[in-house]
Amino acid sequence: MVYGTVFHMNQGNPFKLKALVDKWPDFNTVVIRPQEQDMTDDLDHYTNTYHIYSKDLKNCQEFLSLPEVINWKQHLQIQSSQSSLNEVIQSLAATKSFKVKRSQNILYMAIEAIRELAPSLLDIKNLSLSDGKPKAIDQEMFKLSSLDPTHAAVVNKFWHFGGNEWSQRFIERCIRTFPNFCLLGPEGTPVSWSLMDQTGEMRMGGTLPEYRAHGLVTYVIYYQTQALIERGFPVYSHVDKNNKIMQKMSHSLNHIPVPCDWNQWNCVPL
Repeated sequence: MVYGTVFHMNQGNPFKLKALVDKWPDFNTVVIRPQEQDMTDDLDHYTNTYHIYSKDLKNCQEFLSLPEVINWKQHLQIQSSQSSLNEVIQSLAATKSFKVKRSQNILYMAIEAIRELAPSLLDIKNLSLSDGKPKAIDQEMFKLSSLDPTHAAVVNKFWHFGGNEWSQRFIERCIRTFPNFCLLGPEGTPVSWSLMDQTGEMRMGGTLPEYRAHGLVTYVIYYQTQALIERGFPVYSHVDKNNKIMQKMSHSLNHIPVPCDWNQWNCVPL
């Protein structure tokens, strides 16, 4: 997650994020976060998001406790591929007086990204790959396109982490800022879609209920993946551990589960 976020920062930093380290150049902990002037709504944990990587958990806890690093008085969320941060965050919850809700999901990377960034993962025995292509769809009925901000409401309605005014604003910002793909149905409105957030992750994929089980989101994500690979993005995503359908879809596109998890901690002051 930190890698993808820094990648975006090096591509013009469209979310105007900043990176903090405990020391330079031999840092132990890095925190990617918004600028203070963008974190004006204490209830907006979508904006108040921190991405963290650390090589030293003791150092990490000390660093995260600093008020200039994280504003623990706000509703916020922390994202990391390091499950070991849970101990740090739970400890900080006791000292900083906030409650925590953790989401832990499977982290997938496209095989092209693994070949470039973590080729040793391809040494796994019994790694079965397909041609990685989706089933054909009715191209007379469905047209590949992109979302515009007016479509944020429908994405928000079906996003597992959404459904509120702050998430809708976040989705609108992602639509305006990052590449996204959708399929327009017979009425010219989106029936399936996939977006990208400030970490470079493919997120918020969904399909209207009446159009599910036809491989539409698989089709969208395949073309999104190809476009992002062409642009040099590290292609990755997460899937809920109970969502067997999306896990199967990820495997069909040769998106490989990696040894670490996708973690998110929602923190609310007491």
